[in-house]
Amino acid sequence: MANVLVTGSNGQLGSELRALVSDENFYFTDRDSLDISDKSAVELFCKENTIDTIINCAAYTAVDKAEEDREQADKINHLSVKYLAEIAKEHHIKLIHISTDYVFDGTHYIPYQENDLTQPNGIYGSTKLAGEEAMQFANPYDSIIIRTSWVYSSFGVNFVKTMLRLGKEKDSLGVIFDQVGTPTYAKDLAACILDILPKIKNETVEIYNYSNEGVLSWYDFAKEIMSMANITCRVEPIETKSYPTPAKRPHYSLLNKTKIKETFNIKIPYWKDSLNVCLTKMGERT
Repeated sequence: MANVLVTGSNGQLGSELRALVSDENFYFTDRDSLDISDKSAVELFCKENTIDTIINCAAYTAVDKAEEDREQADKINHLSVKYLAEIAKEHHIKLIHISTDYVFDGTHYIPYQENDLTQPNGIYGSTKLAGEEAMQFANPYDSIIIRTSWVYSSFGVNFVKTMLRLGKEKDSLGVIFDQVGTPTYAKDLAACILDILPKIKNETVEIYNYSNEGVLSWYDFAKEIMSMANITCRVEPIETKSYPTPAKRPHYSLLNKTKIKETFNIKIPYWKDSLNVCLTKMGERT
């Protein structure tokens, strides 16, 4: 039986993994119980618990705040991944690391493939890319990077929860229509990770894309959230320039998922179906 360390277990993906797993061989940690920027502490934890797989869900995801807090973002998104990869390489530990569509600049016009040119727009994306590159340089066997986008869950803070809250507070709401991508229900990604975990076998680090199926804008997403939750708030489309943020968002975030589907023979749920499941779980479907 594999002994699996899950970092960032209080985040959306980590929480979904915890909810799906009843196996006592899974060790769920957060920054208070295990500081992944402390290489010695992680190495000791892995030795003491005979860890043979790490699922790294930990990340600095405050995209705007990262523009002024590069050191902390780099510490979590880059240096900690470097340490995990080095430990995985030295101790023959399988490593699954979660990355982001923000490694791309969002100027593409067809869904991004794993080998497309990376060109982050801001600190968050650049530190996540640096983490990817550090992992590839260390090159632990049987290890992968999964890039995902627009993550939401019944756990944590996310777009779905924000829209539900604002929709109940306001009569109308402006939501950006000129940023296009696909949401990812964290529960679906967690289930995918658990499914492919025993099938991962490669000599060099492989990158895979994962999001739910379909394509939409944030405006479309908000409209469907309100409709499914039977909230009467009027959602109006606005341009990105009407909602300036410290960090530039990619206008196009579609990910091509052919590689992960064909390699591991998996099916990925349609985004509306997954949103329905999540809202039902949250008690928001009427």
